[in-house]
Amino acid sequence: MPVAPVDSAVTPERLPQPTVAEMDLPVVLDALSDPIRLTILHRYLVDAAGGVRSCGWVGVDRPKSTLTHHFRVLREAGLLEQHQEGLTRSSRVRVEDVQQRFPGLLDLVAAWQVPASVMRTEVPA
Repeated sequence: MPVAPVDSAVTPERLPQPTVAEMDLPVVLDALSDPIRLTILHRYLVDAAGGVRSCGWVGVDRPKSTLTHHFRVLREAGLLEQHQEGLTRSSRVRVEDVQQRFPGLLDLVAAWQVPASVMRTEVPA
């Protein structure tokens, strides 16, 4: 039986997320009510300058299973876009979509001060 060649140009799978019109303010505010999720969004927005980074990059001192939950809540609220490629999951802030739906919200997140107690001592660059 022939084996199909592996396509190295396969695009990462985008995980489900709401459209801009489906983004709901109470859901977004609930997602941001947790300091861990607020820290994750802040790190992606400020330290990654809105760019794509792997989920392990965030540097929050919590178990992987806990972080997975927090990333899911942020994605399902519409704040993060996530892609799965093999075993690697990457995220980025949906800056344009969030600004369109909730102008000024990301400015508040960017201005927020991350508590040192949430971060690992060695934060990934």
